Amino acid sequence: MSRLLSKDFLSGVMFIAFGLTALWFGRHLQMGTTVRMGPGYVPHMLAYIMLALGGVISVMALFTQGERTEAPQWRPITMVTIGIVLFAVLFEPMSFVPAFVPAGLIPSLIVLVLIASLGGDEFKITEVIFNMVVLSILCIIVFKVGLQMNISVLRGVW
Repeated sequence: MSRLLSKDFLSGVMFIAFGLTALWFGRHLQMGTTVRMGPGYVPHMLAYIMLALGGVISVMALFTQGERTEAPQWRPITMVTIGIVLFAVLFEPMSFVPAFVPAGLIPSLIVLVLIASLGGDEFKITEVIFNMVVLSILCIIVFKVGLQMNISVLRGVW
């Protein structure tokens, strides 16, 4: 088995990729010093930590026998991605479609949980409905009540 296809090595490469991506997007932020930290200090340090961890994990994977990665399961990946995209479309107003009116937080969450649940091997409607109810209540408590965000919970009602 090739050690370059082990889970450990690929996860180390993923950490390195995330660290490099963070450095790329934070390249315009001022670093500052340890005493006078700029807005880019913490993101840069976290990116360096991710790079170091990724390097250590990848190098260790080259010297140890690790678990081989499995073939990707496309159904869960596709369904979760579709659910997230539909959540965004239903929750936020779209500037490129002037006549579109967003549905609000609760309908968006219901669609997200339903479609993402279809990606799993087991689909039990009672568990899905329970998840919808609990997630909706928690999101209302956290975002609408706790953080007092100006979001529409149910369009035209609240």
